[in-house]
Amino acid sequence: MKITFTGKQDKLNPSQERKLALAFARLSKLLERRGEKGAQVILSNQRHLQHAEVRLNFYDNTLVGTGAATDQFTAIMDAVEKVEKQAIKTRSKWRETKRALPGREVRAKGAALAAEPPAAPAAPAKGRKAAKAAAAARPAKVVRASAKSNGKPMTVDEALLAMEEDRDYLVYRDSGTDKVHVLIRRRDGNVDLVEA
Repeated sequence: MKITFTGKQDKLNPSQERKLALAFARLSKLLERRGEKGAQVILSNQRHLQHAEVRLNFYDNTLVGTGAATDQFTAIMDAVEKVEKQAIKTRSKWRETKRALPGREVRAKGAALAAEPPAAPAAPAKGRKAAKAAAAARPAKVVRASAKSNGKPMTVDEALLAMEEDRDYLVYRDSGTDKVHVLIRRRDGNVDLVEA
């Protein structure tokens, strides 16, 4: 970054010069994406206050930061910090406008996209196969098992009797081992036993 000073510049000690160089390097890293930028630092003195103004162009915007303090170094650092904040704000605005594509749809939390097809209504039919075919057309739904369903200990035979025709699974506690077991009805009608 090219830095041009205008006005009477006070002598800075080496540590202040390093800090100033680091501040302008940080600003340069933020701004210089398409070539080297130039910054103009205007220094002035009014009675007991030192004024500093930093000007530079960034994405067709003129960024201006002013600072006033009793010493010139603090005034320049304040001005650089203000320009840095303006550059970050301008850059984020530029990114938001450039990244928003006109064809992109944004949906609110919980709202469905318009591209999702509505679920097809199931034809009225009787029997287990027709109900499964209608369920296959809809997206899968997660069902949380209740805590009271595995309260009473039972054997495998008692669990098979307790599992009704319309139930696809049953969670129970085995009476012999006192472990949780799950009976799951498969598509072919058989039942799987899962021991946890």
